[in-house]
Amino acid sequence: MPIKRYKPTTAGRRGASVLKREKQGEQNRARKLIQKIQYKAGRNNSGKISVRHKGNRPKRAYRIIDFLNPIEDKKAEVIGIQYDPNRSADIALIKYEDGSLAYNLAVNDLKVGDIVETSRERVLDIQPGNRMIMKNIPAGITICNIELSPKSKASVVRSAGSNATVLSSEAGFVQVKMPSSEIRKFNQNCLATIGQVSNTDWNLIRLGKAGRMRLRGVRPTVRGKAMNPVDHPHGGGEGRSPIGMKHPKTPWGKPALGVLTRSKNKASNTLIIRRRKK
Repeated sequence: MPIKRYKPTTAGRRGASVLKREKQGEQNRARKLIQKIQYKAGRNNSGKISVRHKGNRPKRAYRIIDFLNPIEDKKAEVIGIQYDPNRSADIALIKYEDGSLAYNLAVNDLKVGDIVETSRERVLDIQPGNRMIMKNIPAGITICNIELSPKSKASVVRSAGSNATVLSSEAGFVQVKMPSSEIRKFNQNCLATIGQVSNTDWNLIRLGKAGRMRLRGVRPTVRGKAMNPVDHPHGGGEGRSPIGMKHPKTPWGKPALGVLTRSKNKASNTLIIRRRKK
């Protein structure tokens, strides 16, 4: 997908760029798969801010993606590659033989007119968009949209341009190299999609101005050292003073920036063969 760079006609346009999308089946919509969502802007049921730096985002409609319990052993035709405002990757609208519609994560090289299929029993062709259990996927194949456990929600390797690689299979488990370079084991009966998640140029976009970040629902962030002592542990001091402590802290006084937060007794620790690079 080509990147369009703007001429520096204003300060906001200087250095800004957008993705120039090719319309593929944009006119095809599945209204039953699109629903309204309530945007709470990081606030709890009392209306108080529980997550900072969120709010002022335009309305969005949610597209229901079949991450959980996809239709199996039925061929489907891709009738649209569409933009989804709720995720960085594009989504594919597919139509099954009985006329039912579903949304899937689109992968690279998937185009309108392609036939895709999902199966837990059969060995499918190694082509972009097909989903099958990892036991049937050869070593060296690029995969994405992976289940963490059999028949659960596909929850890893879903962002734009991300992919994992199948390394080997033994004793009911498949070793996979994750996008973070971590090597971990998955149950051989977990579903995975062949290919790399679409929209690989997404990380090359330059927003150019703060207003485009506000449209994503991100509000401004203020440095702790610019605050008063009552508002942040880094606050106070005369002039531009340092934070005055051995390590940085969160607004609530806990260690921040570089502190390991993963539980030492997490159940999935036994499945990790090699940690990601620090």
